[in-house]
Amino acid sequence: MFRSARRRAYTLIEVLVVVTVLGIAASLVIPSMGSANALRVQAAVRSVIADVTFAQSDALAFQQGRAIIFDLDNNRFQVVQVRGSNIDPSTDLIYETRITGSTFGDSRLDAASLAGSNGRTLIFDEMGAPVTTPGGTTPASNGTIRIVGSGQAFILTIEGYTGRVSVARDTGGGGGGSEGTGEEGTGE
Repeated sequence: MFRSARRRAYTLIEVLVVVTVLGIAASLVIPSMGSANALRVQAAVRSVIADVTFAQSDALAFQQGRAIIFDLDNNRFQVVQVRGSNIDPSTDLIYETRITGSTFGDSRLDAASLAGSNGRTLIFDEMGAPVTTPGGTTPASNGTIRIVGSGQAFILTIEGYTGRVSVARDTGGGGGGSEGTGEEGTGE
């Protein structure tokens, strides 16, 4: 009539198995947390590509010039409507993007070599082709934008005549990695 009052508990083997599984899971998660900043730089690159493609498509859709003014000092760019031979962000701003904050980490616009004023303005005519001046018809040559952050650097190339955007990892000096180059193309 006596029942044995045995308590159930985990054995040492069960505890060791659980601890081992948790250790393996932690070793998989921690390295991917370190690459979050690298992903933020890539997000900045994709954002610039999307906005360049938008400006080109918008110029074609509305049959009116568009420009993107890159402000390297303030780490931002503005998409602006081109009216005739003028680019005036104070009155014709469509939108502005800042490459800052938690979304883009330590990413920054490092350099721009474009056909527009000071080499920092990309201009599309009403047909979506890159040109050298607002309201002009002279096709622009290839232009580049360099984005850096988290030990990585990317070069965006905007082709003259077509406006096609391609991306390559900059493995040269100043923030580049040792990986090979990759390309991502958008709109022609």
